[in-house]
Amino acid sequence: MKVVIPGGTGQVGALLARAFTARGDDVVLISRGGRGEARTVSWDGRTLGDWAKEVDGADAVINLAGRSVNCRYTEENLRQMMDSRVDSTRVVGQAIQQAAKPPRVWLQMSTATLYAHRLDAPNDEATGLIGGNEPGVPAYWKRSIDIAQAWERTLAEADTPHTRKVALRSAMVMSPDREGIFDVLLGLTRRGLGGPAGSGRQYVSWIHDRDFVRAVQLLLERDDLDGPVNLAAPNPLPQRELMAKLREAAHVSVGLPAAKWMLEVGAFFMRTDTELLLKSRRVVPGRLLDAGFTFEYPDWGTAVTNLVERWRVGSGPVRS
Repeated sequence: MKVVIPGGTGQVGALLARAFTARGDDVVLISRGGRGEARTVSWDGRTLGDWAKEVDGADAVINLAGRSVNCRYTEENLRQMMDSRVDSTRVVGQAIQQAAKPPRVWLQMSTATLYAHRLDAPNDEATGLIGGNEPGVPAYWKRSIDIAQAWERTLAEADTPHTRKVALRSAMVMSPDREGIFDVLLGLTRRGLGGPAGSGRQYVSWIHDRDFVRAVQLLLERDDLDGPVNLAAPNPLPQRELMAKLREAAHVSVGLPAAKWMLEVGAFFMRTDTELLLKSRRVVPGRLLDAGFTFEYPDWGTAVTNLVERWRVGSGPVRS
């Protein structure tokens, strides 16, 4: 296949580019200036240009573009998060619309953050609660929901009748690649800071990098799957349990807890936001399971053992 990946020079794009290249696919990354794991073409993320020629005749487009959420949630950063997602999705849709030979499938990154903060029950695609009105949570958390809804709405409104569209409501992709989320969590753990955050009761949804790649490959191949699909392992767990298993795998005995005020101080100096730690993301992959997808790493215990081992020896290619 020829696979075009806008926003493909980050961690997730690297995972996919390595996997597709390893199986012999022609991979083209579209980037604002970074270099990735495959041939890279430039764009501005807002307007049509020469990059759109790569879409014409491609088999699949996987749009990952969007400003990182790992930042302070200032008005300017929130605006950039919104604009980068909506603008890139809109212009990818325009490129597909004008293509003489449009791709047969468009996988569009979305986020599991769309779902409500809850402890009582998991969120799947059919019965999950969309967030934004939960009592007792900071009002500004709704901004992430607004961004996610605008992201998916832009995908839905794209006039691409010959191209199947899938919204990837992805949980955190755990890989041993340096500077990814797992690398950050392991680094905190190795410094003795891998304890409960706040109450530690908030659920963490995640997906192992190998399962993420395999799920994307399934979605590329299955013509009967469109619309929103949760990319998450079937067994999310409370944050305090997730960190305890990470400490066990890393052979670290101490994990200092962090009260909410401590998290606020730490988030300020790390230039990030506490929503990423304190929101309960209890998301399960209903549609993947219904489609017969079998997770290699359904449980965090086996996943984290594999991730720590690979982190220690250096991350190798992710293969299908």
